[in-house]
Amino acid sequence: MNNRMQNDARNLKKLVREAEALADETIIAMARLKQAMLAARQNPEVEIATGQRALMRLTEAESQALSMSTSLLRVHDELSKVARVHAGGDIGSPTVIPPDAMVQSRAAAERVEA
Repeated sequence: MNNRMQNDARNLKKLVREAEALADETIIAMARLKQAMLAARQNPEVEIATGQRALMRLTEAESQALSMSTSLLRVHDELSKVARVHAGGDIGSPTVIPPDAMVQSRAAAERVEA
């Protein structure tokens, strides 16, 4: 494999892992936000239904973030396949993503069924 291909492969590997980490950080941040929202709602001076719409919207955003994370895993998987074809034996240790990690969100499953 020539120098440019090696540099491109290293850069893509770094950027994919960075994108996956950011997706995970987003999911973690939303989980913390949900926890804080629920804790705030437990204040005896706050009505129990306060913030329900916001919680529902946050739950929807969490689902979308998980779908994004799954899509990034698919991107990673496809790039790994490209590396095997174009880099031959020079790719180092290949990334193996187990099939059960490729879960579909409910919305994606509904689009497939339609």
